[in-house]
Amino acid sequence: YGASVRVKSHIAEVLARELRHPRWQRELVVIGAATDPYQPIEGRWRLTRACLETLASHANPVGLITRGPLVVRDVDVLASASRRARVKVNVSIPTLDPGLAARTEVGVAPPRARLAAVARLAEAGVHVVVAIAPLIPGLTDAPEAVTEVVRAAREHGAAGVWPSLLYLQPGTREHFLEATARAWPREGARLAQLYGSRAHLSRAASQPVVRRVREAWEEAPPRIDLARIVPEPCEPPRFAQQLGLGLV
Repeated sequence: YGASVRVKSHIAEVLARELRHPRWQRELVVIGAATDPYQPIEGRWRLTRACLETLASHANPVGLITRGPLVVRDVDVLASASRRARVKVNVSIPTLDPGLAARTEVGVAPPRARLAAVARLAEAGVHVVVAIAPLIPGLTDAPEAVTEVVRAAREHGAAGVWPSLLYLQPGTREHFLEATARAWPREGARLAQLYGSRAHLSRAASQPVVRRVREAWEEAPPRIDLARIVPEPCEPPRFAQQLGLGLV
């Protein structure tokens, strides 16, 4: 699991072709919803950067979700794209506990490294938020732990935060529960029982965490620095019909 990575080396060329399609209307494109676009292999292949450059050249809105500080390598492209269309970078930081992070996010950069990436993006004028996700019930969702992440996000210039509790869909579910049972036998059994056959917790179980995040954000003192305020990007003029963009 995770030892084999398939590389679509021509992805930027395919993306450019799709963006030139007459029916493409510059809809939001989100990168990282299925897998992290800044895995270590991106340092060699630079495919995420190529896609960002392609999207920027078409003034296409883009969202990015990652746990990798390598995102700061592309701060120049993201800042440039932000001046032409809406850009939102989501950096995942579910916990600031380095030991817990190392055991629940194997091979991922420490939380403080990700916070440094948030600060660097904010300083460059990129709209960056912290995704407190995935929160693992009983391990990383304690109110004081969540509040700590929210405050750190504020201090490092994040424009916002959003939480999401663990989602166990088939495929990742089996791997996650097995790994958790090895690391924390009691927690693994508890989580298996808590989720049962469901992929996610009930709204009643997740709402207290969502409420805590909202309250912590409102309570945390904002970092006042006018130079870091991210302006709303100017929408570029619509392309003429013959230059419209589309995707079938």
